Amino acid sequence: MFQLKRLSREGIGPALRKAERYRLLNEPWEAESICLDVLEVEPADQEALVTLILARTDQFALDYGAGVEDARSLLPRLAREYDRLYYAGLICERRGRALLARGGAGVGPVAYDWLCQAMEWYERAEAIRPAGNDDAILCWNSCARTIERHPQLRPEPAETGAPALSME
Repeated sequence: MFQLKRLSREGIGPALRKAERYRLLNEPWEAESICLDVLEVEPADQEALVTLILARTDQFALDYGAGVEDARSLLPRLAREYDRLYYAGLICERRGRALLARGGAGVGPVAYDWLCQAMEWYERAEAIRPAGNDDAILCWNSCARTIERHPQLRPEPAETGAPALSME
């Protein structure tokens, strides 16, 4: 329908700063669009990829926008293994938090599972983190505290194992 206009290489830095501002203004779809423009020019730009992951996860709390798979699809493009693990955790954490915020019947165990998955990714990232980078630890602790503060965040109750009714 429309032929998108191509961003100049010189415009990448200012565009990424603008994307961050849109994220801070809670307009993640605008940030996402800017990142897609940057990635058209520089497909491996790590800052654009991270900002795009963050913009997509910002949309989890909305009833529209990017989903988990949209965010996860970017992980293989991250250059460092640590970043792939850390942002995999962040995607899970933000999904869990979005569900918790939305609330509703039965959301507790689902949000709990997302937060626990996030903690597993963060532990893997922590094991290979660069010196002085404790981001994965901070996020793991935040997830643990969230679970501890919210009584509805518990695992799905196990089956009772009650015998099935027989037709004898």
